[in-house]
Amino acid sequence: MRIDMKEWKRSIISTADVVALPIMSYPGLELTDLTIAEVVNNGGNQTACVESLARRYSAAAAVAMMDLSREAEAFGAEIHFADDNVPSVTGNLITSLESVQALKIPAVGAKRTGAALESAGQLARRISDRPVLAMQIGPFSLAADLLGLTPTMVQIMRQPALVHLLLDKAVQFSIDYANAFKEAGANGVIVADMSAGLLSPKHCDEFSSAYMRKLVTAVQDENFMVVLHNCGNAKKLVPSMVSTGAEGLHFGNAVKMADILPQVPSDRLACGNIEPGGLFRMGTLDQMKESVSLLLDEMRAFPNFVLSSGCDLPPLTPLQNIDAFFQTLSEHNALRNC
Repeated sequence: MRIDMKEWKRSIISTADVVALPIMSYPGLELTDLTIAEVVNNGGNQTACVESLARRYSAAAAVAMMDLSREAEAFGAEIHFADDNVPSVTGNLITSLESVQALKIPAVGAKRTGAALESAGQLARRISDRPVLAMQIGPFSLAADLLGLTPTMVQIMRQPALVHLLLDKAVQFSIDYANAFKEAGANGVIVADMSAGLLSPKHCDEFSSAYMRKLVTAVQDENFMVVLHNCGNAKKLVPSMVSTGAEGLHFGNAVKMADILPQVPSDRLACGNIEPGGLFRMGTLDQMKESVSLLLDEMRAFPNFVLSSGCDLPPLTPLQNIDAFFQTLSEHNALRNC
């Protein structure tokens, strides 16, 4: 369903109520009786998880399943699959400048990216009361998956041309992938560039934001929004993230939102950042309510704030904690409107 995403963003900023947009899909396993193995390879099962959560919770958008190993797998990286955890990249596909030069950009839909595209299209057809946001990895984080995070940080200093060549290929695939999500009917994409949180502001500009800006320029329009996610210590990286032009910015719990919001333009969404593991997964109901209430109180002066998780909610996150998250927000909004 086509949605004017600029108007959607403006409505969030102009309303008196705070809206919630947690990144969640794996908690839908409990609602569908599916396993991790059954969803990571199957677009229809991914749809079932996300749709089950959309029926239960009044989130501002439905967020497709996060699986940030799919793109590296499409390039040829080895993936570790486990019954009790999400897939992860293992080993380094890229070992030299020659291997970067020989690297082929895969077709969109290769390997498990096809399942993600299938699910995005299904969600766009089935969910009509809110936007559907796809999920993909950012160009820098994709490059770090292919080269290895530590080697990437080393080569930024020793052989920056190697990293830039790899990024050129990563961003081209990222653009093609995002455009495929758009064509499938998604209303936007959350781009997780989590490894960029390890960069200095200067290197973030050069190796992450410059390539994110290419992606944003290529795909973002009135009907398709890009939300840039950085779950690292991004306090000093906010200006660089803003420079990408992404209409939404999403932050992890490594930062305090009170340090972030003053740096974000008032016409951009700033989302965050209740801890996914320590609070959503392991916290008590009282801890969840206290943390959400405190964050909402701290954010009263910022109409562009969107309440969210700091990152993707892990498997086995208790639904009761998600219930408490939304209930605390509802109570907060009711008090604001009194």
